[in-house]
Amino acid sequence: MEKNKSLHAYIKEELLNRIKANKYLPGDKIPPELELCKDFGVSRTTVRTALNQLTLEGYLVRKQGKGTFVADQKVKQTLTQTVKRYSDQVAIQGKEAEITVIAITVIPADDYLVNQLDVTLNDPIQRIDRVRKANGNATQYEISYIPWNIAPGITEKQAKTSLYAALKDDFNVHIAKTIEHIEITLADERCSKHLHCELNAPCFHIETIAENDKKEKIEYSRAYFRGDKTNFVIERNYPL
Repeated sequence: MEKNKSLHAYIKEELLNRIKANKYLPGDKIPPELELCKDFGVSRTTVRTALNQLTLEGYLVRKQGKGTFVADQKVKQTLTQTVKRYSDQVAIQGKEAEITVIAITVIPADDYLVNQLDVTLNDPIQRIDRVRKANGNATQYEISYIPWNIAPGITEKQAKTSLYAALKDDFNVHIAKTIEHIEITLADERCSKHLHCELNAPCFHIETIAENDKKEKIEYSRAYFRGDKTNFVIERNYPL
């Protein structure tokens, strides 16, 4: 059993290396399972296990009756210090960005939001539900919470572009720092609906607290990213 695990892990890694080296380009049909069995000298079950994992991770896509193809490249998002908007990051990758506003509501602050935003219980909080897309494909579902007194009456037009830009340009609120926590989660019914993915599909989950230059908490957000459509780049600079 351990041998089989090693074999399918090796095949998965080899196929992934070919994809990342552009030997297999997005849209290319990869060799049939029987051909891969012959090339690697392994059973069909071993090859299928490797292909299933690559499909689950978003590197391959299977088309009924046609075969297995290399998926479109994942949307890369930077977690390091950046002022680039989502649309700018996506445009660099040759994709068209779109933000759909699902709802903007005003809710009373509960105990949890009181702790996250340093507001008072029942203070009015704007909840903004949005979906970000790249080339029409949903990649991120985000829920943002912004106190009413920080930026009263945020509009759909402002939320469809950049919240941080709107805060700065329209409300004179500058985001000076964000603290982000990232972990892996499984898509619940709400995420599955908005991200158009299967229930319990793997997703990245990022919680963010945004502060101004006075260390006042401006925004709290929860974002869910499709694991098969998104990856992240982290760049660190070290002093001499």
